[in-house]
Amino acid sequence: MFVAKVTGSLVSTHKVETMVGSKLLVVEPYRLDAETRSSLVTTGRTFIAVDSLGAGEGDYVLLTQGSSARLTPETKHMPIDAVVIGIVDSVRVENNSVYDRNDS
Repeated sequence: MFVAKVTGSLVSTHKVETMVGSKLLVVEPYRLDAETRSSLVTTGRTFIAVDSLGAGEGDYVLLTQGSSARLTPETKHMPIDAVVIGIVDSVRVENNSVYDRNDS
């Protein structure tokens, strides 16, 4: 699992039947800033992930990838590699608040 930020959405009108009705998000994985350990910074990568939770642009989400992405009841029959499994409320590291959704 890892933290990612929703940066956009993707629309595909033609796709396999098991994917019809699935919301697709553009997400960027984030990591803890190695120098300050007080903020999240992008890894510079981008993924497309299925979202069944209702995440929106600007949200930080918990993402799982690979075969684990097909282990949720909503995705078990989908040919996917990444899925949003949570919307992040806060991140704390070493007693410091790195991210709080209520402060955004």
